[in-house]
Amino acid sequence: MTTMDYAATVIAELPEVTEGVRYGHPAWSVGKNVFAWIRPFSKADLKRFGSQIPPSGPILAVRTADPNEKEAILAAHPRTCFTIPHFDGFAAVLVDIDNTGDDELRELIVDGWLVYAPRTVAETFLAGD
Repeated sequence: MTTMDYAATVIAELPEVTEGVRYGHPAWSVGKNVFAWIRPFSKADLKRFGSQIPPSGPILAVRTADPNEKEAILAAHPRTCFTIPHFDGFAAVLVDIDNTGDDELRELIVDGWLVYAPRTVAETFLAGD
């Protein structure tokens, strides 16, 4: 199990990231593009869970390169990552922080950052990572 504090630490290590606010919650961007944000459930989201119990801990939304990558991430991380109807057709996954390990969360965040990071900045980061 990891924490939002760990997520913030990972994000702070990424080059050219700025922190802002999205719908009243922390969000992180590269340039003008948000790649990760805290995404609590709305009342409508909770209704859509029906008889399923939604995750109770913090939820981090992370961008994916495209819907195909989203599906691959969902398949590779079934205990950690999920989606909701509101995200249908949107290239992002939701991460259940309470069911995620540090290494897995780091991988998801870095992959989200790579969606928008400038190529040369990403290459330099990955060479040193």
